[in-house]
Amino acid sequence: MKMLTVENVTKTYGEKKLFNEVSFTIVEKERVGLIGINGTGKSSLLKITAGLDVPDEGQILHGKDYTISYLDQQPEFDTDRTVLEQVFFGDAPILNLMREYEKTLLELNEASHNERLQENLFELQKQMDALSAWDASTNAKSILTKLGIEEFDKKVSELSGGQKKRVALAQVLIQAADLLVLDEPTNHLDFQTVKWLEDYLSRYSGAILLVTHDRYFLDKVANKIVELDAGKLYSYKGNYAAFLEAKAVREENEAAVIEKQKNLFRRELEWIRRGAQARSTKQKARIDRFQQLEGQLANEKSKDKFGITLNGSRLGKQVFELKSADKKFGDNVILHAFDLLVKPGDRIGIIGSNGTGKSTLLNILAKRIPLDAGELIIGQTVKIAYYTQENVDMDENQRMIEYIKETAQVVETSDGKTISAAQMLERFLFPPYTHGTPIRKLSGGEKRRLYLLKILMSSPNVLLLDEPTNDLDTQTLTVLEDYLEEFPGVVITVSHDRYFLDKVADQLLILKGNGEIATYFGNYSEYLNEENTTVSAKMEVAAPAGGKAPEKEKKKKMTYMEKKEWEEIDKVIAAVEAQLEDITNQMNQTGSDFTKAQELMKQEASLNEKLEQLIERWTYLADLAENE
Repeated sequence: MKMLTVENVTKTYGEKKLFNEVSFTIVEKERVGLIGINGTGKSSLLKITAGLDVPDEGQILHGKDYTISYLDQQPEFDTDRTVLEQVFFGDAPILNLMREYEKTLLELNEASHNERLQENLFELQKQMDALSAWDASTNAKSILTKLGIEEFDKKVSELSGGQKKRVALAQVLIQAADLLVLDEPTNHLDFQTVKWLEDYLSRYSGAILLVTHDRYFLDKVANKIVELDAGKLYSYKGNYAAFLEAKAVREENEAAVIEKQKNLFRRELEWIRRGAQARSTKQKARIDRFQQLEGQLANEKSKDKFGITLNGSRLGKQVFELKSADKKFGDNVILHAFDLLVKPGDRIGIIGSNGTGKSTLLNILAKRIPLDAGELIIGQTVKIAYYTQENVDMDENQRMIEYIKETAQVVETSDGKTISAAQMLERFLFPPYTHGTPIRKLSGGEKRRLYLLKILMSSPNVLLLDEPTNDLDTQTLTVLEDYLEEFPGVVITVSHDRYFLDKVADQLLILKGNGEIATYFGNYSEYLNEENTTVSAKMEVAAPAGGKAPEKEKKKKMTYMEKKEWEEIDKVIAAVEAQLEDITNQMNQTGSDFTKAQELMKQEASLNEKLEQLIERWTYLADLAENE
């Protein structure tokens, strides 16, 4: 069984230590989701694992024939290449062969009677046979088509940013590496494409290490979660839902320890205040312990998250109204005779395929783009905060706290209290010791989080959010969703993120292209379920005329032994899962001891097989139990 081990890896960026002596192992068919706040070093850890960066300390261990394929969050291209040339770009022999074959084929199309080209193509075909390259070539074109790229000879320079990301994803997938390392693979993908990618990765024969903000995607694909938190790595068996449950238990245990520390801290504080006349070794030790406790509790306090409901500006009865609105760019019709009434308290999600005009609609509401015809009416009390996809100019030398204080020194909460700019920075996951950091030292994700906080500090009553989940980590999104839940104004957001839309929006505008816009009242998952039900209903084949309806199968009852088995099977499954968790912990500690790792992997494979059989049996018994 092939495996990769990250052993005691440390990485520092400038003055900041991203992670310290972190270790983990990835084995075949593991799908590992890496999560953490922006700026903690997720992308750096991905690049080190993929061999594209070197750690300050530690090492990456794997076999000589182990292959890794890496998807960058912002891939770079040679814009002179065609789509197929880019997809086949790489050093692997099969990629070199496919590039040469496609190039010769194009040349022969231009000069079909050229004997030299014909002979060359014949030789290349024989080599394609020898390396089974036909399957790879067909697979590449199939993947591109599934990702919405059908013009294979189109220049990369002519593609949009979203299309380039899809080409990069196809380039990674066709290599069929032992390990796929994917940094935000769902960015710029619509729901249908994300669903296809979920299914593809679920069937992938190798291992996967990925970073994604899409929590439904993570829940569907991952079977192991690794969390990077304050330079440490925490490993959890299972998907995103299992991670949330396990992390809650861990934090409850940590909270109990902190409470004990607080009690000890109070006793030590009393002793310090009384003063110690003689500085004996024992008393000096108590002073040192007090200072240590003080530091630990200060760190824990900086991690505390507190709920805040900010007071927005007063919003009148009128918000937005579009009347017979028209907008098009060339032949691309965005709006046609479109009417829209936005009322106070509305939570609207805007969805649709790329190019249908979602961002354009937001820009129209923000009065950044004029209508071709029709009317936009904006209420007099409307105060808009607009989170755009574009990077906003920041003074790179300005410190974070100064940047936020430009908008407001303090903000008022709904209960009349005031919250300082520093407290709001803490709320948005910036610990106090970072507040004086110059903006130039922040990661791209941290800058986006700071920008989001700045616009929220302006006390808006209408929020326009354009793809906020593309740049924000899962923890920041959770904070934002918590904020929006209590936000008293209007929220209108463009997003492909199902999880975010389910939590934020209760009605949808579906842009279908050509100016066609439908409205749906409900959340995104409900809409998708109804769409799937409609499609399934259309595909049902009617029974032949005069044919008899099939007889209902008689429901089978449980035997006495099956009832006994049903009562015990949950405990048996839990015991096997506990054994698997113990083996995982042992594997993470094996380091470079490959002999022990191989033994543990055999045990793990045997237990996984047993667990699959138990789950199949549980499903069978559960069906019987429903008939009782």
